[in-house]
Amino acid sequence: MCKSCVYLGVGGNVVENEKNPLMKSKIDITEFRNRLKGNTKIGSPKLKIPMGFFSIFTDNSKCFYGNFDNSTFELITNSNFSPAFYFLKGTYKNTEKNLIVNYSIEPVGKLRIAWIKYFPIITFIICNSIFYFEAKPPIEIYIIFNLFIIFISIFSRLNIKWQNKKMERKFYKIFEIIE
Repeated sequence: MCKSCVYLGVGGNVVENEKNPLMKSKIDITEFRNRLKGNTKIGSPKLKIPMGFFSIFTDNSKCFYGNFDNSTFELITNSNFSPAFYFLKGTYKNTEKNLIVNYSIEPVGKLRIAWIKYFPIITFIICNSIFYFEAKPPIEIYIIFNLFIIFISIFSRLNIKWQNKKMERKFYKIFEIIE
């Protein structure tokens, strides 16, 4: 997709692409700003907290949540149930022919990413230590528990990647980004 973006690499590490070409948009700068206004609920993307069940009382009709001004933007997916771990941060400017958009995908908080990456491993080690030294459960429970922890670990990392791709596709579609 985006050659100027930052992606999750092997093991969930953030890896920046070597090439950083500027992206172009089919729309002009006034339409870009109008679409930002129409599709963004104003707020700090770093402080967005999903409200879950209580979200039935809030407005969630816009695709993105974040801040923008005349040349920069910070956007996160506007979701009530799923926390976002990365946000789009970028700039846009008008040239004689096209609107140039340059952005990257950055982590909302390093603690959130560390939690997703390392909590299942720590849980795996601690629980297996307890199983081995203290509890001595039957082998079936031991295997089921370990498979569950491994599944949660893999799913959480894949879910982050899927959220990033979905956010990027929405951004491309709404703002008509071409490479």
